[in-house]
Amino acid sequence: MINKVVPDAQTALHGLTDGMTLMLGGFGLCGIPENAIQEILRLGVKNLTCISNNAGVDDFGIGLLLQQRQVKKMISSYVGENAEFERQLLSGELEVELLPQGTLAERIRAGGAGIPAFYTPAGYGTEVGEGKPSQEFYGKMYLLETWLKADYAFVKAWKGDTAGNLIYKGTARNFNPMMATAGKITVAEVEELVPAGELDPNHIHTPGIFVQRIFEGKNYEKRIEQRTVRASTK
Repeated sequence: MINKVVPDAQTALHGLTDGMTLMLGGFGLCGIPENAIQEILRLGVKNLTCISNNAGVDDFGIGLLLQQRQVKKMISSYVGENAEFERQLLSGELEVELLPQGTLAERIRAGGAGIPAFYTPAGYGTEVGEGKPSQEFYGKMYLLETWLKADYAFVKAWKGDTAGNLIYKGTARNFNPMMATAGKITVAEVEELVPAGELDPNHIHTPGIFVQRIFEGKNYEKRIEQRTVRASTK
């Protein structure tokens, strides 16, 4: 029986060194690999290229890595909740590649599928398209975009089994499943780890073939990025 379980985040991140490219799953603060981020922070590795839909907030998620100057470059789509990110960008301390959200998702998916490049109309005629090859198809202009892959992909799932099969819940299905396919080493942290065979095969989102290491996480905060509540009527 295949068993990909490691005891903790420290073991799961074995081999992580300066200068690597990392994918970090999640959408906003939902479904982010909290344990892996804390271990990256503890290790103190530098000059990282981080591929993530967003950059966390100032005191949580990838924002913690930005505070410690561990990130050299961000490849992202939405970064509007992080003042430190903004400061580093405007001061020239941080390299940033901003992409349309769909383009980011498809570049990651292409990396996992082994497709080195594809054409998309998104971004043509804007700063996003500067320096990129373009081509006309059926009377419309398209940009050539290349795949994204990473040395490590860190994903977070609701439930996983010892063979690495994963089930995500809700919004955590944004970016986590495609990133799981695009890392040389994919590390999955899960809220609940069960023996192989306990998950319904029809409900599995990421097959274990894509996962090299899996562990049961702990102390999840699951913060809400923008909490909006109705005013009290009392």
